[in-house]
Amino acid sequence: MTYEAPLEKHPVNIREVVLGEGEKAQKIGGENTFPFHSFEGSLPNPPGLALEVLDMQPENWATWALDPFKDVSSDPVEWARKGVEEYGAEILCLRLLSTDPMGMDAAPEEAAKTVRKIVDSLNIPLIVLGTGTEDKDSKVLIEVARACSGKNLLLGPVLKGNYQEIAKAALEHGHAIVAQASMDANLTKELNIALCKFFPPEKIVVDPTSSALGYGMEYTFSIIESIKQFGLVDKDKMMQMPVFADIGIECWRTKEARESAEQGILWEATTGMTFLLAGANLVVFRHPEALRLIKSMISY
Repeated sequence: MTYEAPLEKHPVNIREVVLGEGEKAQKIGGENTFPFHSFEGSLPNPPGLALEVLDMQPENWATWALDPFKDVSSDPVEWARKGVEEYGAEILCLRLLSTDPMGMDAAPEEAAKTVRKIVDSLNIPLIVLGTGTEDKDSKVLIEVARACSGKNLLLGPVLKGNYQEIAKAALEHGHAIVAQASMDANLTKELNIALCKFFPPEKIVVDPTSSALGYGMEYTFSIIESIKQFGLVDKDKMMQMPVFADIGIECWRTKEARESAEQGILWEATTGMTFLLAGANLVVFRHPEALRLIKSMISY
C-alpha cells in the first residue's frame, strides 16, 4: 500500500500587490498556501526584501549597523544608491525620520523632494514611511503622494486616525498603502474594512507591527499566522492582504544586537526568517549582511 501524505488545499489566494513600476516593479503576495508550502499550493512571488534608508544622519545607531553606510549616511540619495548598487537591494524603505515633530520637524515639502530625488535616481520599488505621528504623517505622506504621482510607492503607516486622508491621496496619485494596526488581528480587519469602502484592496499591505527576537517575537509570529489563517482557511476577504514586517528598527534597538556586529546581524536575520515562516510577504532589514543571509536561505 502506497502512503500519500495529506495535503491541505485552499480555494482562495492572498491578494497580489505590485510595488513600483516598469521593469523593476515587484509583486508580493498571490499565494494560496502557507509559507514555503510549495508542495500544497502556489507561491507565485518570493517575499519582498527591502533595505532601510534614512532621510537624515542616524543618531544613536550601533556602530556596526551604520558602518556599511557611514560614508553616505548624510545623503539619503547616495545611501539609497549604495544599497542598490553595492548591496543588491531590490526594494528600498525610506524612513522620513527628519519629519518627526519631536525632532527636526522637517517640512512635508522637503521630505517630498528627497523622496522624488531617490525615485528619479534609481526607479526601483520604494516604501516610504513616516514616523507614526498621525497628524504630521498625514501632511507628509499626502505631499509625497502628490510629488511622486504615478510612481506606485508604498506609503505608510496608515493608521486609524489618519487613514482617510492618506488613502485618498494614495488613490488619487496611484500609490499603495501600509495599513497598520498594532498587534491585533481584529483591529487589522477593522481597518481593512474601513479602507475598502473607498480604496482598492489589491493596493493594501497590512502591518500588524513587529517585535524583535527576545522582545515579543513569538507574539508577532502568532498575529501574522492568524492573519494568514483568517485569509486562507476562513476565506475572509478582509484578511487576504500581504503582510509587512518592519524589523530592522526593532532588532537594532535591542541591547543584544548592539553588543557586537555578528550578534546584531544574526539577531536581525533570525527575526526576519521567523516572520517569513509566519507568513510575512515584505520585510525591511537594516543591515545588508542580514539581507544577504536571508536571500541565501530562501533562494530556490
